[in-house]
Amino acid sequence: MRLRALLDTEALGLRLLGGEDELDRSVRGVMTTDLRDPSRYLSGGELVLTGLAWRRDASDSDPFVRLLTNAGVAGLAAGEAELGAVPDDLVEACLRNRLPLFAVNETVAFATITEHVVRQVSGERAGDLAAVVDRHRRLMTSGPAGGGPEVVLDLLTSDLDLRAWVLSPTGRQIAGAGEALPPRVGARLAGLHLAATRTGRPGPHRAEVDGTAYSLFPIRHTGRAALPAPAPDARGSVLSDWLLAVAADAGDWPAARLDLLQGVTQLIAVERDRRDAARAVRRRLAQEVLELVQTGAAPTEIAARLRVAAPVLLPGLGIAPHWQVVVARVEWTREETRQPDGRAAQALLEEILVDPAVTGPESADRIAVAHTGEEAVALVPLTALASRPPEAACASAEPADPDRPEAALHADALLDAVREPLSAGLGDDGRLTLGVSAAVHSAEGLRGALEEARHARRVAAARPGAVCAAGHHELASHVLLLPFVPDDVRRAFTARLLDPLRDYDRRHRAELIETLEAFLDCDGSWTRCAARLHLHVNTLRYRVGRIEQLTGRDLSRLEDKLDFFLALRMS
Repeated sequence: MRLRALLDTEALGLRLLGGEDELDRSVRGVMTTDLRDPSRYLSGGELVLTGLAWRRDASDSDPFVRLLTNAGVAGLAAGEAELGAVPDDLVEACLRNRLPLFAVNETVAFATITEHVVRQVSGERAGDLAAVVDRHRRLMTSGPAGGGPEVVLDLLTSDLDLRAWVLSPTGRQIAGAGEALPPRVGARLAGLHLAATRTGRPGPHRAEVDGTAYSLFPIRHTGRAALPAPAPDARGSVLSDWLLAVAADAGDWPAARLDLLQGVTQLIAVERDRRDAARAVRRRLAQEVLELVQTGAAPTEIAARLRVAAPVLLPGLGIAPHWQVVVARVEWTREETRQPDGRAAQALLEEILVDPAVTGPESADRIAVAHTGEEAVALVPLTALASRPPEAACASAEPADPDRPEAALHADALLDAVREPLSAGLGDDGRLTLGVSAAVHSAEGLRGALEEARHARRVAAARPGAVCAAGHHELASHVLLLPFVPDDVRRAFTARLLDPLRDYDRRHRAELIETLEAFLDCDGSWTRCAARLHLHVNTLRYRVGRIEQLTGRDLSRLEDKLDFFLALRMS
């Protein structure tokens, strides 16, 4: 807005005292101050309101006005309530420095002027931004993308003072303007968004994290990307949508601003479709390799197909030295029946395998995931995840060595950053289970890696929880067997061995269960076990003898030790 427009609004009670030739200056904001030097709080273009408390005598006016002029303010409005009239020395100082000066009637509150200016400036900015967004939308829908989501997010920040980020369903930042959103906050917002979306409530959804209010706008697919049809279950499609997180409470926004933000989400959705179209090529390559592996094709044929896929999955890097297979399955429980959703698993697996330390979509460009009707299968070239640190379960920058556990993906670490949001999205009627194979050197090993990953996923499926994973290392352990023991057998076995000890502990506070666990952990060593429990060896011998008496077992026999070990693991 222009300074001239302030004089045309009678309710503001402004009277021009000087600077008529400067009334076409633009007003970008408003600031109220009585500081002697407010310049460090000014960015230029403000209408400064002052009650003149900074003025002690006539010599103070000129330095104050020069500070405002150097800061580039649009004009000065002085209240008459303090002194009864605006001093002549201030009027003269403004004339010398060509700074427009207004007198504010004592009956008009500064808050009235502030509210009017903010409302007018915000409305004009919103109109300007809406025009920019509309022009950007037309360009993007008819031609190549013009800078991606970052462009429009920068506009939201510069023109509407709104900080905003585009997040994946797991909370990974895809785009943002200015300071990055902390990963923990992104994951929390994604979880709240998925939980709210599952209720069927339309966005935006209000959320609060660490005392900051956010408005969460869903970014829906436009349906124009060259990808397979959406997941057959609507619950699965929720798990693949991006969201726009705005650091503001949209509850009291006018309709015009809400419409503008909805336009921004549509604009970002168009950009997402462009990026998803490239994913179709990688999906097709993965599907072809998967079909060859599952049908028992010759290793030479599989290797030839991998050579074709390598330039797409590993541009500039040649053939991947090692591969891993990851299998995922999403199941929806409805009326006691499980409904596997291969497409939802495919979308989730593509997201889970993206390096969480890298913002933007680039790290997703080398993920190839196929799907069957019930599960999703990823072929992971280890060098594709070279930037992920060992503690995040990734490949190093050097060629992966399957004998080094830190060089490959680890099942649990894959889910660490995404468990909270995905659990919220799956709710109480969905499950995600995931299995990870060991690294293999060549095409000959892919068939075995696929079966290994599927077995590991079955181990994960036998565990409680909405989001579970298991790795290949668990297939060579008793851990593989325990989840498949039927519940009634498990309860009967543990009760027969452990209930007599628990009952005795309740009556005598003898700590026999604790003693049994320590004795087995110490491999039956009397000295080490006594030291761990801070007992005399004779006391330990007495407790072990009581355990054997109550259960009828002999802890010097390997078979009885093994039974106790399994009972403790299953209890």
